[in-house]
Amino acid sequence: MTGSLRTAFEEGPMSRFQWRAVAVCVLLNALDGFDVLVMAFTGKAVSTEWELSSSQLGLLLSAGLVGMALGALCVAPWADRIGRRPVIIGCLAVSAAGMLLSAFAQTAAQLGGLRVLTGIGIGGVLASSSVIASEYASRRWRGLAVSLIATGYGIGATGGGLLAVGMIERFGWRSVFLVGGIATAAAVPPALLWLPESLGFLLSRRPKHALEKINALARHMGQPALESLPEPTAVPSGVGRGFRELLSPALRRSTLVLWAGFFLIMSCFYFVMSWTPTLLVEAGLSSSQGLTGGTLLNFGGIFGAAVLGLLASRFVLRSVLMAYLVAMAVLLTAFSASTSALGAAFALAVLIGVFVNGCVAGLYALTATLYDTGVRATGLGSALAIGRIGSILAPTVAGGLLDGGWSAQILYLGVAAIFVLSAALFLLLPVADRPKAAVPAPAGGVG
Repeated sequence: MTGSLRTAFEEGPMSRFQWRAVAVCVLLNALDGFDVLVMAFTGKAVSTEWELSSSQLGLLLSAGLVGMALGALCVAPWADRIGRRPVIIGCLAVSAAGMLLSAFAQTAAQLGGLRVLTGIGIGGVLASSSVIASEYASRRWRGLAVSLIATGYGIGATGGGLLAVGMIERFGWRSVFLVGGIATAAAVPPALLWLPESLGFLLSRRPKHALEKINALARHMGQPALESLPEPTAVPSGVGRGFRELLSPALRRSTLVLWAGFFLIMSCFYFVMSWTPTLLVEAGLSSSQGLTGGTLLNFGGIFGAAVLGLLASRFVLRSVLMAYLVAMAVLLTAFSASTSALGAAFALAVLIGVFVNGCVAGLYALTATLYDTGVRATGLGSALAIGRIGSILAPTVAGGLLDGGWSAQILYLGVAAIFVLSAALFLLLPVADRPKAAVPAPAGGVG
C-alpha cells in the first residue's frame, strides 16, 4: 500500500493537494525574496543616512548572506532529522524577528548583526521548502515545482522593489523592513495549517504519530490507509553521517560539481542583484530609476524560473541550465555597454532577470534530482552554504574593487566570463533521462 501511495506521488498527475503544498512553498519563498533583497533596495538610503563607503555598504549587503550560509549549513540539515515542517516554521519566526528588529537599528553594526539573524532564518526556509516542493511534485513536474520556488522568490523581490520605490521617500528605509517583518510573521499561521510533512521523511525517520500523518496524506491522495508502518529504509543516522554520504564514491563527483556550480553562480547572482540598483545610479540615473532597474531584474526573474521549469519538463535539465548560463554571459556583456541608454538598460535588465533567476532555479531543480530523501535537505543545504560563501564574497569584493577604481563595465564582463565557466563545469555531470509523461493515476484515483 505504501508503494501505491508513493506511485501516486511520483507517477500520477498532480493533485490539488500536491499543488497546494507547492503553492505554500512558493509563498514562503516570495517572503524570503523580499527579505533577502530588501538591503539592496534600501542600500542607497542607508548609506546616505550613515555616510557609508562602498566597502561598508558591501559588508551590509553581505551580512544577510552570511546568515543564509549559516542557516543552510547548520539549520537545514536538521530537516533530515526532525522534519522539514518544524524547521521551516521555526526559521520563519527567526526571519520575522530579524526583519522587525532591523527597522529599529541605530547603527550599521546593529543592522549588520540583525541581517545575519534574518539570513539564518531565510537559509533554513529556502533549503527546506525547496525539498518539500520537490518531494510533493510528480516526477514529470518536479523541475517545474522547484523552479516555481524561484518564481516566488522573484515575486517577493519585485514586490520589495516596488514597495521600496513608493515608501522610502515618504516614510524612510526603516518602513520597508517593518512591512517585510510583519508579512513574514503573518505567514506562520498558513504554514502551520497547510504545509505538510514530507512522506519520505515520515517513512524513513518515523517521528511520533507517523502512521496517522501518513494516512492523512493517503486520504488527500485518494489512497487506502495503512494498518501499520512498513519496514524502515536505511538512512544516515546523524547529521554528520549525512554530510559524509554526500562525499561517498557514488555521490562525490556530483556533489563537488554542484558545490562549485553553486559557488560560482550564486556569486554572480548576488553581485547582479545587490549592486545593479546602486551602479545604475552611479552611471548617471536617478535614485528612483536605479530602484526601477533593480525591480525590473526581479520582475524578469518571475518568468525566467517558470520558463525553465516548463523546459525542464520536456528537455534534459542540465542542457537547459547550460543554455541559460551562456545566455546570461551574452546579456551581461550587452548590459555593460548600455547603462547610459535608459531604454536599452531597462529592457536588458528584464532579460537578465529572466535568465539569472532561471540559472538559480535550475541549480535547485538539478540538486533535487541527484539526492534521495535521506540526504536531500542535507545535500541542498550544503550546496546552498557553499553558494552563500560566494554570494557573501561577491558584494564585498565588488565594493572594494569599485573603491579601488574598477568600473562597473569591467565587473559585469568578469561576471559574464564566470557564467561561461559555469556552463562548461556542468558537462562533468551525468546526463539524466528526459522527463517522462505522467501516467494515469493508480487505482483509487487522485483527489
